[in-house]
Amino acid sequence: MAAHWIAVDWGTSNLRAWSMGDGEILDHAESPKGMGKLKPEEFEAALVELVTPWLGARTLVLACGMVGARQGWLEAKYRSVPCTPTDPAGLTLVPTHDPRLDVRIAPGLSQDKPADVMRGEETQLAGALALHPNFDGVFCLPGTHSKWVQVSAGEVVSFQTYMTGELFALLSTQSVLRHSLTAEGWDDAAFDEGLSEALSRPDRIAARLFSLRAEGLLHGLTAPQARSRLSGLLIGIELAGAKPYWLGQEVKLIGAEALAASYARALGAQGLKTDRLDATACTLAGLSALYAKLNA
Repeated sequence: MAAHWIAVDWGTSNLRAWSMGDGEILDHAESPKGMGKLKPEEFEAALVELVTPWLGARTLVLACGMVGARQGWLEAKYRSVPCTPTDPAGLTLVPTHDPRLDVRIAPGLSQDKPADVMRGEETQLAGALALHPNFDGVFCLPGTHSKWVQVSAGEVVSFQTYMTGELFALLSTQSVLRHSLTAEGWDDAAFDEGLSEALSRPDRIAARLFSLRAEGLLHGLTAPQARSRLSGLLIGIELAGAKPYWLGQEVKLIGAEALAASYARALGAQGLKTDRLDATACTLAGLSALYAKLNA
């Protein structure tokens, strides 16, 4: 069945697409051909391979994510905050060889001071605001590069990125700590301990990190405990730095379930009640809102 239009979330590692009908999802497909695995001239073929069954004579494709990065298919210029998360006027039209494709990429957002950028998260924010249109407050988007975003009156006012997820990956796989951690297992008490240590003394984070290795050697700290405490330490220093965003605010979390649960637990320890939103649902709602504006 031909799609009315196609929604695409093209990240660094994966390509996800949805065949969209009149306000409903008709079909869904995924591919491991993310931005990081493709040259610019290979993007069109990767997309056609995935969505051919849905294509009509001329089908609109609305894409978000790293497909619009400088290393992607075609760079979609950033829009400067304060501004709405998305705007159809900012879409970048991609030249294609296949006449069935009408591909447009949503731009990311940029901030001058402190310098910061986001790409892909803006569509999730647009979707979250479409699902919660009267929300004024803070969104936290945990991930490889976590985002804290202040929104007011439907606009992104400011945001800050923290490399917490990437630091966790690097420390757990490429540092001396890799000998003390496990890829699986979890201990809530160890997470809470790391969180408390980092929030109370964020200046001692480097020492606290090495103590994970030492405690494993001297005091029997188990690998799951070390992994959980490392997560608590890193999320703790993120919360310490992001305190101006969340203190006294209503916070909504957008992200993968397990990671969002850890952030909810961490914020709950500071007395904050959080609301968790599904990242995929927000992405689809954001692209659908963009489609509606484009056709208004």
